[in-house]
Amino acid sequence: MSQPYPNSPQQPQSPYPAGGGKQPAQYPAPMERVPSNEPEHPNQPGQPNEQEQPGQQGQHAQAAADPSREALLKVRSEVAKAVVGQDSTVTGLLIALLTRGHVLLEGVPGVAKTLLVRALSEALSLDTKRVQFTPDLMPGDVTGSLVYDTHTSEFSFREGPVFTNLLLADEINRTPPKTQASLLEAMEEHQISADGVTRQLPAPFVVAATQNPVEYEGTYPLPEAQLDRFLLKLTMPVPPREDEIEVVRRHSVGFDPRELSAAGIVPVASAQDLEKARHAVSGVAVSDEVLGYIVDIVRATRSTPSFQLGVSPRGATALLKTGRAWAWLSGRNYVSPDDVKTLTLPTLRHRVSLRPEAQMDGVEVDDVLGTILSTVPVPR
Repeated sequence: MSQPYPNSPQQPQSPYPAGGGKQPAQYPAPMERVPSNEPEHPNQPGQPNEQEQPGQQGQHAQAAADPSREALLKVRSEVAKAVVGQDSTVTGLLIALLTRGHVLLEGVPGVAKTLLVRALSEALSLDTKRVQFTPDLMPGDVTGSLVYDTHTSEFSFREGPVFTNLLLADEINRTPPKTQASLLEAMEEHQISADGVTRQLPAPFVVAATQNPVEYEGTYPLPEAQLDRFLLKLTMPVPPREDEIEVVRRHSVGFDPRELSAAGIVPVASAQDLEKARHAVSGVAVSDEVLGYIVDIVRATRSTPSFQLGVSPRGATALLKTGRAWAWLSGRNYVSPDDVKTLTLPTLRHRVSLRPEAQMDGVEVDDVLGTILSTVPVPR
């Protein structure tokens, strides 16, 4: 099992009290981490770092008291009423919403990917739509198309499912590249063009695309240009035994994943809270040393022998955005090297490509990124 990064907050103990009655913790779930032989940092997320200056502690207190931050942290509690053991994925989706990014979810069928997106939209009072990507799906089925109105004898535009706040693109790699490409403009520009007319998408707009990590027959791998449009790639593992028992227990007493209202999920944040939070995230301070650290990590991916494709400058800006959002969710008004380390794997793992010989040797992308993190000098 992987261990926390050096000098990063310790992995919290189980956030649930003993004796049942699971209640989610009121702090962001830690993202995925890499091995390290260095000692752990003693502080928990949201606590001042021992090396902080007095001014930084004041910034920390100001960020921790932000009402919009408190509202977004409550979202995790609401989603946990329907989805068990996926706190880090919920946090990743919140980071995407805070930075106007998109998320690629990778997990086997049945780990609650669809339920998670529906529960998140319910807790945030956002509209959500789901598209099942199939080999015969056409671009117009996603973006919308012109239809002929027999009453007016004119063509009118009928909006596709992309006109929503949270779009669940289920099994996106099962549709041909032509249909995959229909999302490129929407993901990058938050707009679509049809018949020479540009139409803006609702705000916020986030694509949560899923793909199966074990079944590739009859699929169309996403090209690098489209993978680079995703801010994060999150893995949704099969839950551990205790969480799986809780899932089965909930179903045994009548839980129906199609009836979220019965689970007791209520809106605890809104699009207005997200907009305020985005403004706060954009004000999170980043020192020149941390900026250099981000660039050094990205440049190291371009020279490592295991990668035939390294991270582009867009990946560096993505790591900056996610690090800022994570720092703000953790209650700080500045980005630390630990924030960069925490978000490196989910932000960069889909932006690199292994060499064939490395794949034959069984090398994993996360292992190579972990090695890079252990060799790139950390600013102090």
